[in-house]
Amino acid sequence: MTSPAGLPPTGGGSDERRRPRLLAVTACPTGIAHTYMAAEKLSQAAERLGVDMKVETQGSIGAENVLTDNDVSIADGVIVAADKDVDLSRFAGKRVVTAGVAEGIHHPEQLIERVRTAPVHGAAAASGAESGAGAGVAATVSSGRGSAGRGGSERGVAYKALMNGVSYMIPFVVVGGLLIAISLSLGGHTDPSGGLVIPKDSFWMDVNNIGVIGFQLMVPILSGYIAYAIGDRPALVPGMIGGWIANTGSLYDSEAGAGFIGAIVTGFLAGYLVLWIKKVEVPKFVRPIMPIIVIPIVATTALGLFFVYVIGRPISWVFEHLTDWLSGMTGTSAVLLGAILGLMIAFDMGGPVNKTAFLFGTGLIATGNQDVMGMCAAAIPVMPLGQGLATLIRRRLYTEQERETGLAALFMGLFGISEGAIPFAAARPAQVIPANMLGGAVAGAVAGLAGVEDAVPHGGPIVAVLGAVSGVPMFFVAVVIGTVVTAVTTVALVGLGERKRGGGQRVLADGFPSQAAPAFAGAGAGVGAGAGTGAGSGVVAVRRAGGARSDGSVPTAAVPAADDVLSGYLTEETVKVRLDSVDKESAIREMAGLLAATGKVADVEELVRSALRREEQGTTGLGEEIAVPHAKTDAVTAPVVGFARSADGVEWGSLDGTKAKLVFMISVPEAAAGDEHLRILALLSRKLVDAGFRERLMTAPDVAAVLDVLREIR
Repeated sequence: MTSPAGLPPTGGGSDERRRPRLLAVTACPTGIAHTYMAAEKLSQAAERLGVDMKVETQGSIGAENVLTDNDVSIADGVIVAADKDVDLSRFAGKRVVTAGVAEGIHHPEQLIERVRTAPVHGAAAASGAESGAGAGVAATVSSGRGSAGRGGSERGVAYKALMNGVSYMIPFVVVGGLLIAISLSLGGHTDPSGGLVIPKDSFWMDVNNIGVIGFQLMVPILSGYIAYAIGDRPALVPGMIGGWIANTGSLYDSEAGAGFIGAIVTGFLAGYLVLWIKKVEVPKFVRPIMPIIVIPIVATTALGLFFVYVIGRPISWVFEHLTDWLSGMTGTSAVLLGAILGLMIAFDMGGPVNKTAFLFGTGLIATGNQDVMGMCAAAIPVMPLGQGLATLIRRRLYTEQERETGLAALFMGLFGISEGAIPFAAARPAQVIPANMLGGAVAGAVAGLAGVEDAVPHGGPIVAVLGAVSGVPMFFVAVVIGTVVTAVTTVALVGLGERKRGGGQRVLADGFPSQAAPAFAGAGAGVGAGAGTGAGSGVVAVRRAGGARSDGSVPTAAVPAADDVLSGYLTEETVKVRLDSVDKESAIREMAGLLAATGKVADVEELVRSALRREEQGTTGLGEEIAVPHAKTDAVTAPVVGFARSADGVEWGSLDGTKAKLVFMISVPEAAAGDEHLRILALLSRKLVDAGFRERLMTAPDVAAVLDVLREIR
């Protein structure tokens, strides 16, 4: 017997009907927003699917809600939604699904469903332990290699390894940068050259020295944990020592060393070298000491000598010239670099492109070049601040829920959390992402022109308040200008989209949840015209309302009869009290068949294809358990509306994560004209936000009762 989520209970217990138990681990490199957003979405999805779930978060403050051995022993499966390395060895014998943290945010239900058919973790490792480098080596598999082995790309493994190194490196840079900044601001004095100098043998010099140690450890930590993500614990020592060598230029006749670029190289070399050594066949009596003695010594020695004698000087040459070039950037070149970094920071708000720019700025801090991080720091808060400001300056374009989200985005922006803009980008990507990128580019360019510096790998007003930013006035000027540009551009693009839709978004925004406004994009003008063509009771009802013209169309000024539902476009024929489908495509096909009963559908398959094409542009799941699929196509001869409800709900991709239980389908011919559809949409929007109305619609016992409830729409 299977569970509500389709999961066979495997964790023990005699009650076959018990709720399945799943575990999850969420983690992102910075561990600030994505980690907790994914945990919340997975928990909500599990509750909806009737699944018990415990989620461990590996955030910036460490692991929280840690999974115990007992949790693992009784679990039916595990979901790991992470963009950094997560140790999977504790989940041996369990079905494990690995994915990026974004999947946990956007597709939690799909991850839960995938557990049912996921491979059991540890089987391959166990067999390999008997013939490879030893059980101790094979027992633990990193999430990066696990995903590659299950069909993930090598590029995905490399990205996870790099982000794993970044996640461990960031605390060292933050601590080092803040201690140095505090010691300079409180204990330093200006020397004749205009710089700040801390007196020797003073308290603040000791604080400064502690901060310098943090910077010195940054590069080995980056290298070591890149290697760890690839080759597990045996790769940690060669990775860290290789990183220290890369950062110590005197070992290979370099003034500055190879810096973070060298650390990335040594991290990957150490990781893959360890993987290669693990595959070497060794006598059985040697296997126990392979992971703790043989592999670390061989890999460390080989990597260290290779870097000192072969690649150290070429890499340091590249790094030194890059640093010199960046240090000499002024005027136009600094503006260009700032604009490019701002575009990257704003593009995916915490995604791979964002983190690439962030890593570039972070890695250069330890070299003394803090200008690049200054450009990034000015761009980081612009997206959430800009979207929040947009909800304030043009309130009518946003629903109440979106306006509340805007206030939260403003707060997150103040603390440099760019993910606060993600809900807006998800709802209106075509309008929000370009606006974000323009504002980010402007902020980065202004910061580059002004020579703003940031001593810590973070952004937003908070870093200026803590004293980590030099050039504070221009930093705030850059942030304010970028925020205003983002807000104004967003409002302009959203307003333009509204006008192109004939005002439909404005009408919907009077009442629908946050997803509602964009959901009708492409519905076309004129749902209400031409209803008199074709056959069926719906047509008779409209004719009764006002009569048809000689060409068969209906005057838009026709007044519907008192007992009509939505001007007669929705009739007894187009209502179904129980939707049989369990997925979106099947539901759309079933609804199209329902509309075909009116005689107004000339081509059912084309209607289905048109509706599915509309779904590809963006979900029509509005949230609050409502979906309104729609199509503008000549597959119908006249406007028609259908309604069906689903007891269990259909996954529609709604941003609030709810399944669609109340489904309205609207179809209109390409040539339809008029504004009757606007009146219908306005009536729908005002009623569907009424929780009592939705409850009555959900509990009506039959078609007649459903129609009685729908007649409340006036």
